[in-house]
Amino acid sequence: MNQDNTLKIALAQISPVWLNKQKTIEKIIRYINEAGTKNCDLVVFGEGLLPGYPFWLSYTNGAEFNSTFHKKIQAHYIENSVQIEKGDLKNICASARKNNVAIYLGTIERAEDRGGHSLYCSLVYIDKEGEIQSVHRKLQPTYEERLTWSPGDGHGLQVHPLKKFTVGGLNCWENWMPLSRTSLYAQGENLHIAVWPGNEYNTVDITRFIAMEGRTFVVSVCSTMRTSDIPEDTPHYEELIKYEKEFMANGGSCIAGPDGQWIVPPTTNTEGLITAEIDFQKVLEERHNFDPVGHYSRPDITRLVVNRERQSIASFED
Repeated sequence: MNQDNTLKIALAQISPVWLNKQKTIEKIIRYINEAGTKNCDLVVFGEGLLPGYPFWLSYTNGAEFNSTFHKKIQAHYIENSVQIEKGDLKNICASARKNNVAIYLGTIERAEDRGGHSLYCSLVYIDKEGEIQSVHRKLQPTYEERLTWSPGDGHGLQVHPLKKFTVGGLNCWENWMPLSRTSLYAQGENLHIAVWPGNEYNTVDITRFIAMEGRTFVVSVCSTMRTSDIPEDTPHYEELIKYEKEFMANGGSCIAGPDGQWIVPPTTNTEGLITAEIDFQKVLEERHNFDPVGHYSRPDITRLVVNRERQSIASFED
């Protein structure tokens, strides 16, 4: 294996300190430091890990209108969400720089350019120098997620160089959206990051499918989540623990190669870093017979148009 072609990846299959922004940031930094000691080039965290996935919606009649219960927990969620413009990620960026490791991090973003009160499920890419290079807001929250998250835009449909690789990423069921995948393939993506809130049933089929479709490495990273991860000072704590179970998210993180075969099969019911090395040469080998946006495409017949403008309600001319 040519070392210039290799990339060492850490899959951080961990739980948040649920809905506690500061303590979850501290936990994330501990795992970035661990990835650094293992000489990893990239560490990936699950969907919405900072500060956590809204599991309560499935158990507490999340669609009840004007509910005092849901107003209070939503306000707590907003208060613990990530304000990038105010520097909430600065310590994580510093840890990336210190450890010379790139990061994909699932966050719940409180976007200042959308007024600062609505939430977006965002996937943040931080390079090895500790610079935020893209923030991708989930295009279409899934089912009950729409009760707490807002739909995003195409601004973050971007890819990034990482050694010889070109890396891009999507949140959860966005990975089922063929045009979103194609927008990344078209930019040369050959290392696809798929982040999920957790559970093997999400990753076991789609990970290998994307690998075979794109002839790309696919890294699926999930969180874990247990009732014991709910802090006692969470609003309606006693009510929440009645509905939850030992594992709300059991992991399922995995890696598939560009031939669709497992490099790391789905791993469940365990928390920690999962590491593996991948070889860029395998991408070139598998593109021999199929390249979805290259020699096996027909842009004279079908083409994709992508709007990457960041959407906002107002533009100001001072």
